[in-house]
Amino acid sequence: MVSSIAGESGTKCLPVNDMFNPLGPKSSKPAHRSSQPTEPAASPAARAAVALEFASLRSRLHCPLGLYVVPSTETLMIWDAVLFIHQGYYADSVLRFRISFPPNYPDRPPTVQFINQVFHPLISPNGLFSLASQIRDWRPNQHHVFDVLHCVKAAFKRDVLDKIDEADCLNKEAYRLYVFPFPYPMIFPQTCCRRYHESTTSFAALATQTASLSNSPSALYDKDLSKRHGMDFTKLKPKTFKEERERLGLKEWQLN
Repeated sequence: MVSSIAGESGTKCLPVNDMFNPLGPKSSKPAHRSSQPTEPAASPAARAAVALEFASLRSRLHCPLGLYVVPSTETLMIWDAVLFIHQGYYADSVLRFRISFPPNYPDRPPTVQFINQVFHPLISPNGLFSLASQIRDWRPNQHHVFDVLHCVKAAFKRDVLDKIDEADCLNKEAYRLYVFPFPYPMIFPQTCCRRYHESTTSFAALATQTASLSNSPSALYDKDLSKRHGMDFTKLKPKTFKEERERLGLKEWQLN
């Protein structure tokens, strides 16, 4: 499992020592039921490939900063992850998602599904994430899970949002709010600029709402949500929070 610490200054997710055990993390917590449809049992080759993929996350730059991953307690073929976003439209978001591997992995790509409600062009209302804008065709010998993780993180950056095609979007409303809403900017520049500003302002407001909901106490410490995801968050008292930071060798924050 991955535990977390939270105090007056925020929440931090901490991987435990057995995080990279390819057989999965040791935990006394009962296995939670998967929200994914039941699939045929994975082949030994697929399980071995997934175990190697998880072990490879220890390599430098394979696991993006601010993103934590741990295998589900129920099966190696499902990973639970959390992404902390610090900049952009979704700043301060704490987003939980699941990565599910098909039984014939790596021939087919994994699927990514968010547990939180996320207003985003590439995320459907039920949380399914589209890889198509960044990985058009999955190639088993070329693409890996760390590519998927980097795609997930990059999807919340403006330069990636700017390049999204509507055909790849699973939330058309979010796409239409984000993109340039008027087709003839040179003919009607004043109208165009006004509508573009209104559109991006609406998108930014909904993205901010996503962030606010995701980092609210009701979302972070929701026990029902934890039953569907292996990432637990625990709110600590200020004294305990300080002791944990000291134990980990973390410096005090300097407030300007």
